[in-house]
Parts: sequence; structure tokens; C-alpha cells
Amino acid sequence: MSTNTDREPLRTAVVYDFDGTLAPGNIQEHSLLPDYLGVAKDAFWEEVYSRRRAGDADQILVYMHLLLEHAKARNLPITAEVLRQHAKNVPFFEGVKSWFERIDHHAEARGLALEHYVISSGNEEMIRGTSIAAAFRHIFGCRYEYDSEGHAVWPAVAINYTTKTQFLFRINKGVLNNWDDDAVNRWQPMNERSIPFARMVFLGDGDTDIPAMKMVRHQGGHSVAVFDPAKWSKEEMQRKVYNLIAEDRAGFVVPADYTTGSQLDITVKGILGRIARDEAGYRGGA
Repeated sequence: MSTNTDREPLRTAVVYDFDGTLAPGNIQEHSLLPDYLGVAKDAFWEEVYSRRRAGDADQILVYMHLLLEHAKARNLPITAEVLRQHAKNVPFFEGVKSWFERIDHHAEARGLALEHYVISSGNEEMIRGTSIAAAFRHIFGCRYEYDSEGHAVWPAVAINYTTKTQFLFRINKGVLNNWDDDAVNRWQPMNERSIPFARMVFLGDGDTDIPAMKMVRHQGGHSVAVFDPAKWSKEEMQRKVYNLIAEDRAGFVVPADYTTGSQLDITVKGILGRIARDEAGYRGGA
């Protein structure tokens, strides 16, 4: 009689937004803006929103350009190393640092080979400088092009709320780069894809994640929206959670608490248990 251990582990993915999902706020706000560029975070984002509207421009491209503009005005270099250095002390939500090892063990016991990915509108170079970067198989984020001296000169990759869906298909088909459009657009039978959407869980927190959450669910996968528990008392946050549920944007909405036994912990474990049950024949408790 075949058992769960007789089967090849099924590749399964948890895909994360970064800002507001794994770490509070935006990654640039903790050190790069205040300490390196001397810019108040509220003033920076207000300028981004103003320029976006005035120029009828994409918000992500505006913020990437504005970072370079502030650096140039202060005669400060923006290099990949500078960005990584200013991400080393980024704070995370409770339980994040031990989350990956714990959830990997849970998945492994259920016949799943869990892989972690990031799709973020934040700076890829900064995410790669964080203490959890090694946990991810691949990080898709906004990235600069650099000149021969290593100075950022132009946005090479800009990921906004709709383009996030493109990177879900890259993970789905195993195309882990930004340049190969032919491979990601080429038709591929569902049973030959690297990670079917049915074995994909997307975690996000904000408006920029809504198309990704909807698409993953539409393709048979799972989406979990998280919110900063420190901001729960704010009416804006409660309204946001209400809309996510009322408008059927996400399958689950829970606080961004990654500790053992939290709502998020049990929810993701339950989703993995469902995947294992449906596709690997495993039945077990939390």
C-alpha cells in the first residue's frame, strides 16, 4: 500500500509581497530615506503622489526616479551595496525570522517541497540585503540599471500592482528572470508547469496585491491578506479589511503575526494541509 512518504514531494510555493506583509511600512523608510538621504518619509511619499498625478505617471517609476534625484542633490551614490547596507536592520513582524524553517518542516511532513518567493514593488537590492533574503528561492522586485562604476542610473525593473501577475506566471512556469518574455508567454500544458497555481499561496497586504490575490484564486490557488496588528484600531485599516472580505478579494484576512499558533500560522498550515490532501492524498491535523 502506497504511503505519503512513497511519493516525490510536490513543489509548492508561498509567494509574498514584502512591504507591509513581512515587514511594517516601506523598506526605504527605515534607514535609506531618513539616515542616508535625510528625507522625511511622509514628505517623500507626498511628493511621489503629487508628481504621479501631475505627470500622469506610474507611481513606482516616480519613486525610483525620486530616490535618485534626492541622492544626486546631496552628491550621494546609489549603488546596489548602499541599498543592501540600508536594509540590514529592517524590522519584521513577529515570528517572521523563524517562520520559514517552521513552515518548511510542516510542509515536508505532508509531502510538500515548499519554496518561498517575493514579488514586491520595493527595491529588490534592499530586500536582498535583509536578514531573511536567503529564505527565498527568488526575489522579484524593482531594480536599477547601473553604470560602469556601479551607480544606479535608470530603473531596470519596475513592478506595480498589475505587473505582479506577470511574475506569478514566471514562478508558475519556472522562468525565474525578468527578460525572457518568450518563455513566460509560451503555451505550456498545465501538468508540465513547475508549480501549478493550485499549489501556490499568495500573501499580500495592500491595494497593489489585489490583482495578484484575485488571479491566484481564479487559477485555483490560495490568497491570504495580512494587516499590521499595530494599526488595527485605525478606522482606515478596519475599512480596508472589511472591503477585502466584502469584495471577495482574498480567501483569508488575518493579522501579520507569524508566530506559532497565530491565526496566520494556522491558516497557512491549513491551506498546505488542503493542498496535501487534494494532491498528495495526505490527511492530518495542524
